[in-house]
Amino acid sequence: INANFFVDIRYIYTYIPFDSTRVCLKKFMSIKLNYSNKAISKSFANLVLFTDEKFNFNGLKKYLSNSEFSYISDLLKNSNLKKDLLSFEVNSKKTVFLVSIKKDIKISDIENLGAKFHSYINYDKKKEYFVNSDTINNKIKNFVGYFLHGLKLKSYDFNIYKSKKNKKIVSISVIGNKNKISIQDHLRFKALEEGSFFARDLVSEPGNILHPDEYAKRINTLKKFGLKINIYDEKKLKKLGMNALLGVGQGSIRGSYLVTMEWNGAKNNSNPLAFVGKGVCFDTGGYSLKPAKFMEDMTYDMAGSATVVGLMKNLAIRKAKINAVGVVGLVENMVSGNAQRPGDIVKSYSGKTIEVLNTDAEGRLVLADALTFTEKKFKPKFMVDLATLTGAIIVSLGSEYAGLFSNDDKLSKQLLEAGDKVEEKLWRMPLHKNFDKLIDSKNADMQNINYVGGAGSTTAAQFLQRFILNKTPWAHLDIAGMAFSKYGGALNSGGATSYGVRLLNQLIEDNYE
Repeated sequence: INANFFVDIRYIYTYIPFDSTRVCLKKFMSIKLNYSNKAISKSFANLVLFTDEKFNFNGLKKYLSNSEFSYISDLLKNSNLKKDLLSFEVNSKKTVFLVSIKKDIKISDIENLGAKFHSYINYDKKKEYFVNSDTINNKIKNFVGYFLHGLKLKSYDFNIYKSKKNKKIVSISVIGNKNKISIQDHLRFKALEEGSFFARDLVSEPGNILHPDEYAKRINTLKKFGLKINIYDEKKLKKLGMNALLGVGQGSIRGSYLVTMEWNGAKNNSNPLAFVGKGVCFDTGGYSLKPAKFMEDMTYDMAGSATVVGLMKNLAIRKAKINAVGVVGLVENMVSGNAQRPGDIVKSYSGKTIEVLNTDAEGRLVLADALTFTEKKFKPKFMVDLATLTGAIIVSLGSEYAGLFSNDDKLSKQLLEAGDKVEEKLWRMPLHKNFDKLIDSKNADMQNINYVGGAGSTTAAQFLQRFILNKTPWAHLDIAGMAFSKYGGALNSGGATSYGVRLLNQLIEDNYE
């Protein structure tokens, strides 16, 4: 990476070592790199200024003309000062934005301010904006970096299949001498954005494009970032005895895979941190067929795996100083003459047998083999799995929290704290041996669903826990309500959210680097 700038397929960042950083927004644009070293001027169009939470404006007079200052001062008297972002169109060519900074502002609040600013400019016809970093009166390091990070995360748009694309280019220049972003911090933000966007791209792809065969190929391209990739195809999986995973995919004409991604960034040979993801590229439910309504959304049943892939790309780009492994099981749950039947019994990689009472409880079968394999092969410090596993977790927590199930209090605490920091919230749910009776089977070691009723998410997690054989610290994140948003969230505009990429990166930064 050049010491002066980064190039991203969605954005171009130009790092000016003195007083200006230029960010260009819009997806898949080819833009020439521009270097500028402009001094602060009152003539700047579309100016972003920061104030305190009461919008005290007097200290900003030097950045505006007398007429602009008077005009905005008058309008402020009748403005809603409970908002944190106000805009004033001082003439046909210039808008002044005032962003208020609360005394107790958190990093997530700063990112949300950037996202709100994007919402203002997204429908604006103007093409150039200037953010004055000298007006930021806050001690949080990288304030402007977090502001732009939130803006960029919010700006994501999956539009590659639209014949007419928005060709508008919006540029944002950061001016002033305060809040300069170092090369290292630029790299951190870039890595998180690329990892998050890669995860969103994967989840957003339609099922006819991103089937398991194509998915495995896309993961393989991450070798260029320094990841060690191993792809286990059906022949290898049969030899290993991963019949639980293979049973889910046997009804599809596409292949089934287990893919491992290794990042060795520590100076020693310490055991890695492990992240495991459910990658059901499309889920019809199999013979336990889902209702037709909203079945098209089942392209995102691989969101857990996308989070793992996006996280590993992020770690590789920013050269994380840890050892980590990502493991994803990639299958397609289809109906055919060769599909798994309700009542089938399969022998898992662990040697334990499973009676498949419901073919739509397929994610836990994929994860069962993936978890045991990860624990046995890599002997990790801990394992975190992510899956859009149950509809019951949406009934419990809606789209505000993901469910956290764990056999380890320390890991749970670390995950909860990381989630709070990045506003990817978790709520810890119970695990207990008394739930085991709900998944015990008369015909096999266990059954894949609780037909008695109730505790759907907990019994699914209790099922997974049976495949942690060596008491490895483990956490299961049920992200069914968080992976995809029809109405959008603070840092996304609807669709795939990449939930978990930033959470797990924060977990690593805070506790393992």
